[in-house]
Amino acid sequence: QVQLVESGGGLVQPGGSLRLSCAASGIFSINAMGWFRQAPGKERELVATLTNGGATNYADSVKGRFTVSRDNAKNTVFLQMNSLKPEDTAVYYCHALAKRLSGSAWRPYFGQGTQVTVSS
Repeated sequence: QVQLVESGGGLVQPGGSLRLSCAASGIFSINAMGWFRQAPGKERELVATLTNGGATNYADSVKGRFTVSRDNAKNTVFLQMNSLKPEDTAVYYCHALAKRLSGSAWRPYFGQGTQVTVSS
């Protein structure tokens, strides 16, 4: 059974920082890991991803403020969020493009989400 478990969300003032973590288990192989987010009344959107080869992809709205990193040995992904803004408020979902078994197809997996609220 594949599980992605996030931690590190919470309430922070504008301009503050948070660090999200996500650990994946029950996975045979991972191609990429990253983060999506969904604000109230909006669609889920990509925040940042990092492939095994080191390629990154960031949403324009977070470039220069957020940094995605991985510990491949532990199947863990992190999101360092600096200079947070109220518009960053959302539920943040860990994402992995992975195979559950050696013969499985690559498919996306998501965690349950962690709330990030930026407010004074």
